[in-house]
Amino acid sequence: IAGPWRLERTWSGWRQRKLPGQRLDADNYETDPCLKEIRRAENYSWMDIITIHKDKLPNYDEKIKTFYEEHLHLDDEIRYILDGSGYFDVRDEDDKWIRISMEKGDMITLPAGIYHRFTLDENNYVKAMRLFVGEPVWTAYNRPADDFPARKQYMKFLAEEASNGV
Repeated sequence: IAGPWRLERTWSGWRQRKLPGQRLDADNYETDPCLKEIRRAENYSWMDIITIHKDKLPNYDEKIKTFYEEHLHLDDEIRYILDGSGYFDVRDEDDKWIRISMEKGDMITLPAGIYHRFTLDENNYVKAMRLFVGEPVWTAYNRPADDFPARKQYMKFLAEEASNGV
């Protein structure tokens, strides 16, 4: 079942969790009431659509390399897969990679300050909606970027969860 996902930390590491009671319709995203409600509830006021394919994306080879560079953002990264598939890789608390498979109908929110990267799978195609709170900020900060407040806040969040036994 397609639907929005949250990346969350558990006692045993990271996992993606399907949000209960919500089912997105990637084929009808323009009129999907579930997407409209998520955008309202999360205050996602800005969106665009990106198609990552060698015939659709200008400077494809350069962009693919950039997406795969380990980086973080100062704001949450929200992606809704409208078609195709790919992978987000994130670092766990032990600095090991976790691969999250994304396909049509999946939505993910990567928290500000988390190191991550994106790559296509063997289909070499994805069409995704990018969502933002307010005006979009596209700046990626390649690792190391540990001195940014977003990274420090994210690390504090991890430490608090660890001390709470989560």
